[in-house]
Amino acid sequence: MTRSFEVLVVGAGCSGIGAAIRLRGLGVDFAVLEKADDFGGTWRANTYPGCACDVPSALYSFSDVPKGDWSRVYGTQPEIHAYLRQVAADAGLAEHTRFGVEMLGARWDAEAGRWRLETTDGEYDARFLVAAPGPWNEPLFPDIPGLASFPGEVFHSARWNHDYDLAGKRVAVLGTGASAVQFVPEIVGEVEALHLFQRTAQWVLPKPDVRVAGVVQRLMSAVPATQRWLRGAQYGVMEALGAGFRHPRLMRAVQAIGRAHLRARVADPSLRAKLTPSYTIGCKRLLFSNSYLPALTRPNVSVVAGGVSEISGNTVVAADGSSADVDAIILGTGFHILDMPLGDLVRDGAGRTLSEHWQGTPQSYLGSVTAGFPNLFTLLGPNLGTGHSSAFMILEAQLDYLTSALAHARTEGWRAMSVRKEVQDAYNAEVQQAVVKTVYNTGGCRSYYLDVNGRNSFIWPWSTPRLRRRVGTFDPRAFTAVSVDAPAQT
Repeated sequence: MTRSFEVLVVGAGCSGIGAAIRLRGLGVDFAVLEKADDFGGTWRANTYPGCACDVPSALYSFSDVPKGDWSRVYGTQPEIHAYLRQVAADAGLAEHTRFGVEMLGARWDAEAGRWRLETTDGEYDARFLVAAPGPWNEPLFPDIPGLASFPGEVFHSARWNHDYDLAGKRVAVLGTGASAVQFVPEIVGEVEALHLFQRTAQWVLPKPDVRVAGVVQRLMSAVPATQRWLRGAQYGVMEALGAGFRHPRLMRAVQAIGRAHLRARVADPSLRAKLTPSYTIGCKRLLFSNSYLPALTRPNVSVVAGGVSEISGNTVVAADGSSADVDAIILGTGFHILDMPLGDLVRDGAGRTLSEHWQGTPQSYLGSVTAGFPNLFTLLGPNLGTGHSSAFMILEAQLDYLTSALAHARTEGWRAMSVRKEVQDAYNAEVQQAVVKTVYNTGGCRSYYLDVNGRNSFIWPWSTPRLRRRVGTFDPRAFTAVSVDAPAQT
């Protein structure tokens, strides 16, 4: 079986599927390595009750492969997963994909000008490596004393145990992020008691989500212009919201909506006080739900306004000393976003990992290429996240960059291309100068946007049209290149 390719793509989620389609269009020899047994990435892995997107459906798709028959204004996990599988099937990607193959490590071979990969299926190598694991790939399990010895059931929302019957159980939920906001309302009616341990209160906005009538679905599918109009309208609304993130004073109006939503849904002043955040809305990821706040008012729910300090037997103990005896613990504790496992797996020609280069602060050029790592492209990389728009918009800009870079390298006969360190440093200095003025940094919270060094390594601090222009434009002058007939260089 062939194990040498011009390009290897690691991951078959949204990013990997998009990259594979573009590579097939370029006519390059490539393969996709996927550790799971199916396409879909995070939308394959996350099957918890109520799992859905918080970006409008019309925006959550590839622009050249639109879906007109979304059943809701906001797509659900089964529907999004089905869409991604269909896109992959229509593009014939299965024949290029090795399922059940996990990358265990990758190292740049400077002499050969190739990436050498160790996988669960043996060794692979490629001239170019496209890392597409996504930031929502590896669940974050908190380091809580006693958690490992808890005698009951424990699982993360991203690894939901559907075989465990929650009916009549006493359940502790740790975490109040985007996943918990979706699954708590779904399970609260079947459990005997639900104890929500809330380290930080979250702003929750009403979600304008309704079922789409069949006649509208048929219209959208039959008349592409209606899809484009809806996509454009929703994009405009989301981009207007994005302006508030860059100019925090504008978030007062949005925060007023969040405060009114809380007041309307939670009558008890004591509970409402627990659920009222102390930071500016937008500092953390925006959450949308019509059912989460009402779920917390049910008589079988208790909200503990504090993190967990320890777990002793079946007892979950909060930082304030309060406790709850439970049968199961569900972790809604998010993912390794900025400390992504990829950083420990990919090594340069000298054997140093990405993590060793970054020292806790992921940095790259345009979120796509990293100095010292030739021929490596990372999709949805550092400082490309937004608090308001679709990952597909970011991804498509990066795919424009990737295909332009590969086409240029092939035309010019480049064996290896590495972004210049001074170019990367100047770009990141510009990003940090802009991001410090945004609500993400000035809002008064601690979020996953900030790395262990306190630096915002997640957010793109400008508009999305600017992202499309800048990230989507390849400039060969930013690179140091080694031609095919040149002596090998590190």
